[in-house]
Amino acid sequence: MVKYLYLMRHGQTLFNQRHLIQGWCDSPLTDLGVYQAQVAGHYFEENKIQFDAAFSSTSERACDTLEIATKGATPYQRIKGLKEWNFGVFEGESEDLNPPLPYRDFFVGYGGESQTAVQERMDATIRQLMEQTDGKNILMVSHGGSLFNFARVHQKNWQVHPQGHIGNCCVFVFRYENHNFYLEEVVEHDFSQWEG
Repeated sequence: MVKYLYLMRHGQTLFNQRHLIQGWCDSPLTDLGVYQAQVAGHYFEENKIQFDAAFSSTSERACDTLEIATKGATPYQRIKGLKEWNFGVFEGESEDLNPPLPYRDFFVGYGGESQTAVQERMDATIRQLMEQTDGKNILMVSHGGSLFNFARVHQKNWQVHPQGHIGNCCVFVFRYENHNFYLEEVVEHDFSQWEG
């Protein structure tokens, strides 16, 4: 059976706004972040996408995004394996301290995860959830770094190529067929109507 994974990044947070490194630590959605989650919800409604199951990172910013986007009408499970990259002692510090990309093993020496560890965690978690879940359309709300690293694992199957930065509430749409993930669409929303 073919299934579709809608893998979405959370809305803007206070740390995003202040350009602070945010991995396993957390900060609340801003008013713009709430609006972004609402816009993502409208996208699902307008395209008549109904979810048979939903999962979120255990981080509050991801849970809140999912609840807002689905208007609290979709039951979901909180899954630790969907959390962001662990940046160790760099958590909460200025983004100016990030090394140049790719990070690879940089954060391991500071109590964080390697890029390979993030990729393996995300791939194992998402694959297990897709296998164990009935239904066609599955929503998962996660984070920019972990989301993109999952996508990189399946880069040979990309049918579209993400362009640059992964925006807040961006949705990666994967077709899951014969145990393979095919990236079919990257949905970047229009937040120009924001009047905050």
